[in-house]
Amino acid sequence: MMRSILFDTETTGLDPATGDRVIEVAALELVNDLPTGVHFHRLVHPGRDIADDAVRVHGITLADLAGKPPFAEIAAELLDFLGDGKLVAHNAPFDFAFLNAEFALLGLPPLQVVRMVDTLALARTRFPGLPNSLDALCRRFDIDLSERVTHNALLDCRLLAQVYIELTGGRQRGLSLVAGRGLTGPVVSYQAPARRTIRAILPTPEELAAHAAFLQRIPDPLWSAP
Repeated sequence: MMRSILFDTETTGLDPATGDRVIEVAALELVNDLPTGVHFHRLVHPGRDIADDAVRVHGITLADLAGKPPFAEIAAELLDFLGDGKLVAHNAPFDFAFLNAEFALLGLPPLQVVRMVDTLALARTRFPGLPNSLDALCRRFDIDLSERVTHNALLDCRLLAQVYIELTGGRQRGLSLVAGRGLTGPVVSYQAPARRTIRAILPTPEELAAHAAFLQRIPDPLWSAP
């Protein structure tokens, strides 16, 4: 069983080097690159203001974080959840930089870059020259975006988990992911919907001609046997 974590952060701004801080962190557990349903989600008080531009993106104001713990109080729990496997994020260098800045303030070791899996880099390799934001990828893979009004970290993780499945091999259309518990831990399986639409896939005349030409190059092809 290969355990990894897909995660996302929301922040007060764009640059931890200038003092911007994490205000939300969400993470989903993956087993063999499929979500198990186990997740981590915390809102964090940054101890500073939140840039207006950032609020317009994620919709979180400082008032929303009143009474929430500082990062120092959730750091140990977060590190325990992250474990030692792969860490998957969209534009992962951004999220790594912010978490590592928070860990540095607490004298904790950084997340190792060798653990990083950047889905933005994967998407740019697969779709060069095309928009590869999370929204764009969801639309490309026909993933429902109706709940994504702002950049909520937990919702973004759930959407990214579906995108990640597509980028690393793809799901069978018409099947949905469900997670259960086995005797020794989480089990991820597939569950087919009650209704399916069966579609015939017919070759074009050009494809049939190309196939016939290919068979002519094979001595006594089995496909041509009476």
